[in-house]
Amino acid sequence: MLENIEFANPQFFWLLLLLPLAVLWYIFKRKEETASLKISTIKGFSTDSLLPKLKPLLFVLRLLALAAIITALARPQTEDISTRTKTTKGIDIVMAIDVSSSMLARDLKPNRLSALKKVAADFIKERPNDRIGLVAYAGESYTKTPITSDKSIVLKSLQEITYGTLDDGTAIGMGLATSVNRLKESKALSKVIILLTDGVNNSGFIEPQTAAELAIEYGIKTYTIGLGTNGNALSPIQINSDGSFRYGMRPVELDEKLLEDIAKSTGGVYFRATNNESLEEIYDEINKLEKTEIEEFKYYKYEEKFRVWLFLAGFLLVLEWVLRNTIFRSFI
Repeated sequence: MLENIEFANPQFFWLLLLLPLAVLWYIFKRKEETASLKISTIKGFSTDSLLPKLKPLLFVLRLLALAAIITALARPQTEDISTRTKTTKGIDIVMAIDVSSSMLARDLKPNRLSALKKVAADFIKERPNDRIGLVAYAGESYTKTPITSDKSIVLKSLQEITYGTLDDGTAIGMGLATSVNRLKESKALSKVIILLTDGVNNSGFIEPQTAAELAIEYGIKTYTIGLGTNGNALSPIQINSDGSFRYGMRPVELDEKLLEDIAKSTGGVYFRATNNESLEEIYDEINKLEKTEIEEFKYYKYEEKFRVWLFLAGFLLVLEWVLRNTIFRSFI
């Protein structure tokens, strides 16, 4: 009866301390009311009846009724809690991914592009309340996925991103401009671009500075990530006749000054990732910086359970009254 029950007024249980006092009072009173008679023998008196011995049962019924009343006063109730969440500050995010041949360099394991896709997938999974889109760029750029709240689509598209779908090169301005174009009509309160590259701007017909100015105009914050170890990296240097790459050590060329300027001018932050671990830490940091505000509404539904205790108390009192005026009447 008390399973999953909470009490609105548990202080009434202090009244249960009256029950031991009532027992003491009953024992004392019973001794006062019991008459004594001294006789030489009880032979000839019938002592087979159990009713006199069961008379305290009436008092027990009263105690149980009192305990039930006290329990009812404590207001036992069950609580049903339902929740509803509402996104009060949604974020639209476009991830601009460099897919040039240098992204196949093996200074990150197994290579830069594969390492990025793994970390980016984890980032996407941790943003269930935001809309996310993908832009791929090399010598040119295109929208792989428009901003959407369907994470399964975004994750599938992310896995499909690969080298070879675009002319080789690094058109940072094109990648940034395409990302801005995806977000400029967004009604979200916060719009963010995460632009990753491992090279210098050497392609495209839009300058990175011009694309950054467009981002500023539309209120789009840009986080930039420079990818690659310091010094040299094992990178593709030649395409074999079978289409595979021949690898060799090449110097890492990265225009960090440009990436810093883009991030600073748009209100973002520039990060440098030199290995898998630092790349994961960067996306974790961005995840913390761009918090989506969620409102949680809780609805409480209470169902009162005191009535059953009142009915039980009433039943016990009626039972006590009936027994007292019928079976135990001649012994009172």
